[in-house]
Amino acid sequence: MSFVVVIPARRASSRLPDKVLRDIAGRPMLAHVCAAAHASRARAVLVATDDPVVAEAAREAGADAVMTRDDHPCGTDRIAEVAAARDWGDETIVVNVQADEPLMPPALIDQIGEALVADAGAAIATASTPILRADDFHDPNIVKVVANAAGRALYFSRAPIPYHRDSGNRLVDDDAASRHIGIYGYRADALRSFAAAPVGVLERRESLEQLRAFDLGLPIALVCAVAVPGPGVDTAADLAAVERLLAAT
Repeated sequence: MSFVVVIPARRASSRLPDKVLRDIAGRPMLAHVCAAAHASRARAVLVATDDPVVAEAAREAGADAVMTRDDHPCGTDRIAEVAAARDWGDETIVVNVQADEPLMPPALIDQIGEALVADAGAAIATASTPILRADDFHDPNIVKVVANAAGRALYFSRAPIPYHRDSGNRLVDDDAASRHIGIYGYRADALRSFAAAPVGVLERRESLEQLRAFDLGLPIALVCAVAVPGPGVDTAADLAAVERLLAAT
């Protein structure tokens, strides 16, 4: 297996300024993310950023810092710029690890890379985990995903899917529904197509970037996560929670 990890890391954050540089247990959050990527079987770890301070933090964490434009609307576009700059071949497998996921399990990074090796027909890979709480099933902030028998994603939604007619759409067993985990692997050619495509109607309505793949006809391999990430960081409260979790380990 051969894949690269790219961590898109912008410094600006409306809810938590300088988020990726915030200290967690004596190191910037970005350093924890880089450490997780280095602990995976990735052949290279790159940080894509438009900020020189973030780039320096990436280098100090042992990653290859790549400067990108400052006008990218999302991390996928930033990664696509890196793929073009490095002239990666169409079959290069690129795993996108978010810079605000300091508790990302290395085993999950490997699993995403392996999914594209195992499924030669898939363009993208991502992960899910069972939903066990009814509140989570009906929470629009928790993205649900439905797959077919072959392990390909059929649809992602903020709505509670699949609909359980006989139960009044209540959870009836432990594998009744799945929560999407926001880590992606791409073949480089799919990454380029995805970033170049316009926002689709479904993507706009659900505010879910991954729905663009269906408009493009890009098959998505879906794996059940071997390890579920700890909480990501969006707010100061999230930052404190992650620090407590790290202190307890």
